[in-house]
Amino acid sequence: MPNLILLLLCLLIGILLQNVSTFPKNAHLVLNSFIIYVCLPALTLVHTTQIRFQSSQILPVLVPYLLYVGSALFFGILSPKLGFDRGTTGALTITAGISSVSFVGFPIFEMLYGHAGLQLGILMSQAGSFVVCGTLGIVTASYYSSSEPSLSKMIKGIFSFPPFIAFCLALIINVLGYPLPKPMMQLLEKIGSPFSIIALVSVGLQISFKWKALPLKPLLWGLGYKLVLAPIFIYVLYVLILGQHNQLGQLCVLAAGIGSMNTATIIAINHNLNPKLASLMVGIGIPLSLGTLIIIYFLIH
Repeated sequence: MPNLILLLLCLLIGILLQNVSTFPKNAHLVLNSFIIYVCLPALTLVHTTQIRFQSSQILPVLVPYLLYVGSALFFGILSPKLGFDRGTTGALTITAGISSVSFVGFPIFEMLYGHAGLQLGILMSQAGSFVVCGTLGIVTASYYSSSEPSLSKMIKGIFSFPPFIAFCLALIINVLGYPLPKPMMQLLEKIGSPFSIIALVSVGLQISFKWKALPLKPLLWGLGYKLVLAPIFIYVLYVLILGQHNQLGQLCVLAAGIGSMNTATIIAINHNLNPKLASLMVGIGIPLSLGTLIIIYFLIH
């Protein structure tokens, strides 16, 4: 519960700061740069070096990958029919395809399924959504942010992105089996700890509730996939087809219906992929998902 209150409070602070005349109008750009160059690389090193994957845990880890591939296919096919531009398509693919498993999911999983639920959530976040965001998310952002995408531009964009460089380094450390010293891990955790607050305040700074300025059509499609189609997809696959009529299946369905990951939104904004839409996918999607998750929970029971 404290995490959810903090989330809403940070978004509200960002919205209120828009009306402070002495507060810089481009402050979100500075905050985003700090996140990209400092906080995210630190958190990537902390989380990726600690991933310990087992074959028995493959189903919850696969959820973020399935959701992202589904999002890429869904908006890749739908966008031309609806007349969405490249920036809008990229923003929707990234934000609708990745759930905020850690910030929103952890307290919900622990509340509903206890310590076992929290452990599955941590695994899903570290080996799933965090990796998807740092790899597929960056590939997507590099592709859609270029008016004339090419392989060389995409490779340059990916390998010049600080969190991805940190991910590659962390992956090497993980494979070699040489864990980072405890003091270094603690230092990296402290460097990365302001991430959630800064990211959410930055998102709040870009949220506008002026109805004429709202990108209603793409927003409704994005929220429709994230909050409705994604959990239905996982329910059909995991519960109906794979027969996971248990807590694991329920948790995976709930994870699919959580609002968009703020890291994904920052990546979309940093690549200038319809920043307003990307911000609203978090600013509206996460609070709205708290209500839809209650409905999903009672339906799957």
